[in-house]
Amino acid sequence: MSSDEPARTPQEFAGRRWLFPSALMHELDPDAGIPGRPPRRTARDWVVDFSCFVLAVVVGVAAARSLPDEAGLPHSLAVLDQVLGALACAALWLRRRWPVGLAVAMIPAGLLSNTAGGAGLVVMFTLAVHRPFRYVAWIGGIGLALLPLFYWLRPDPELPYAGVVAFTALLTLSVIGWGMFVRSKRQLMLSLRDRARRAETEARLRAEQAQRLAREAIAREMHDVLAHRLTLLSVHAGALEFRPDAPRAEIARAAGVIRESAHEALQDLREIIGVLRAGEPDDAAGGGPQPTLAALDALVAESREAGMKVTLDHRVTDPAAVPASIGRTAYRIAQEALTNARKHAPGTEVTVQVTGAPGSGLTIAVRNPAPASDVPPVPGSGQGLIGLTERATLTGGHLEHGGTADGGFEVRGRLPWVAS
Repeated sequence: MSSDEPARTPQEFAGRRWLFPSALMHELDPDAGIPGRPPRRTARDWVVDFSCFVLAVVVGVAAARSLPDEAGLPHSLAVLDQVLGALACAALWLRRRWPVGLAVAMIPAGLLSNTAGGAGLVVMFTLAVHRPFRYVAWIGGIGLALLPLFYWLRPDPELPYAGVVAFTALLTLSVIGWGMFVRSKRQLMLSLRDRARRAETEARLRAEQAQRLAREAIAREMHDVLAHRLTLLSVHAGALEFRPDAPRAEIARAAGVIRESAHEALQDLREIIGVLRAGEPDDAAGGGPQPTLAALDALVAESREAGMKVTLDHRVTDPAAVPASIGRTAYRIAQEALTNARKHAPGTEVTVQVTGAPGSGLTIAVRNPAPASDVPPVPGSGQGLIGLTERATLTGGHLEHGGTADGGFEVRGRLPWVAS
């Protein structure tokens, strides 16, 4: 192929497959194992081939016994008839490899030999099984068209001309119909097997996707839980490093917070690892109950104990009535926002506001003013807000975050709360 010749599309190659005999053979004969090579016979194939050979021989022998009864049949033609019949029976062992060529060769052989009639029927059956209908129509139609000529040249000594032509045509059509039925049955079985394989593959892919989604959910939980604890460690450790001359009581309090946060981080990590080992991201997997909106007071109290200034404006009268998934998402939004405020705006007063009612939705907003200029920066990747946005979207809500007019930062989530 020259460099300036345009590339062929798969559709063009599919339309030009007649140029490649092996590809054509493989397309027409689905039973062939390797294109261009004869299929390997199984034990069942050997039994079927031997039975067809014996049937063709029996029919040929019966036809050979009637040769002397044909009036005016030359001896040389009788010998030729039997030789062609024997060759046709022997050629049946090649019917699986060359069904079309053997069927074409049987047309002149059947016209000259009466003893090859049984082999001709077997070949037509094989052609109908292994090849599309267009081959059967052409070759079978030619054979049926030659039947009147054959019995006109060699009339049957016992049956009338019209009767023997009709009987032989009906027998040929029956054999062809039987072969087409077998072919359609095989194609149906192949189609069912292909559908079963595709169904198994799709089920495996769905299982892998569900496992991947579960792992992603666990990863989000790990980030939400551990980031909160580790930020406490980072902030208080940084404060000890930044103020080594702090009062002894303040140092002791910071060390206590570091110890408690490390203990709780290890406990959370054990719970998450338990979920991973169990393979299910739910409460039954051994990971313990997940926090909901009712645990928001405890979260604020924990932040206050860690030294933060947090104001909670909780306007939901019955937090336990909030759906578990919505309450858990609101809790994670508040937890991530408090963690970010502790990292990027330590010492500022953070306001957490929760409002909502059944039917009108749930809104949670966390705001903090601008941090002091002498605050040492704490590194952050921003993945927490991305995860929260995705979490809020999955629940049917949305999350907004960004700077405020006074230089502070606000995170606001709106979540659906359907009235029961």
